Amino acid sequence: MGRKLANRLRLIVSYIVLVILAVCALYPALWVVLASFRPGKSLYSKTLIPESFTLEHYRELFTSNTFMFTHWYMNTLKIALFSMIFGVLLTLLTSYAVSRFRFRARKTALSTILVLGMFPGFMSMIAIFLLLKELNLLDTHMALIIVYACGAPLGGTLIAKGFFDTIPRSLDEAARIDGASNFMIFRKIILPLSRPMLTYMALTQFVGPWVDFIFARLILRTKDNWTLAVGLWDIVNTSQNSNFTLFAAASVFIAIPIIILFIFLQRLLVDGLTSGASKG
Repeated sequence: MGRKLANRLRLIVSYIVLVILAVCALYPALWVVLASFRPGKSLYSKTLIPESFTLEHYRELFTSNTFMFTHWYMNTLKIALFSMIFGVLLTLLTSYAVSRFRFRARKTALSTILVLGMFPGFMSMIAIFLLLKELNLLDTHMALIIVYACGAPLGGTLIAKGFFDTIPRSLDEAARIDGASNFMIFRKIILPLSRPMLTYMALTQFVGPWVDFIFARLILRTKDNWTLAVGLWDIVNTSQNSNFTLFAAASVFIAIPIIILFIFLQRLLVDGLTSGASKG
């Protein structure tokens, strides 16, 4: 009887904690969505639900000459797509090499990747800034793509390696007997079996550049080259231009593509994350 009561209390406490976490996660998102339909520009509101609704802020995003929302949107999309493509490619090649081949300093390389991945990226921002300045790449989208793509293996190599380790080596050996090269094995055997991992890596590599502000603000100086994060920061940066409801409307537009991708690719995303973490 006592154990049954303890289990029931534990279950009740678990549900209370889950409800609190759900409210903490959903309330800010709900506030931003409702604020995008609220008239005026103020951040403050007496009620969560607006007394009246308007689509003026969404119309202003695409008609205002001050906020180049469409231009910033395309800039961000270009940077995120190219960063995703090159970042996933570099991560796949790195993880395939450390998973399938045995070479000198292999363990050292894995340890180095693990240690470097523990440090936050902004610690190297000054060094990267000076390097890009010497290469005349400041205020260019190419600089962001290079940095995002080259930093991708630090965060994804160990997870992808764990996934590749679950693929039987007998498939590689059978392909080599038939005369397949290492690249052919990678392209025709490993990649088709790695769709969940590819989905996970592609989404994570896309979302990072899509929402990044710190590094983009450091590198991009010209308003025409800004990304969405930098442009939205400018909307609420000065007291003369504190348009928080317009900021909320733009935030909704930013979140929509990511939400759609996560909804349709949720199963592959979870499979890729759990499979990659099952073995290392």
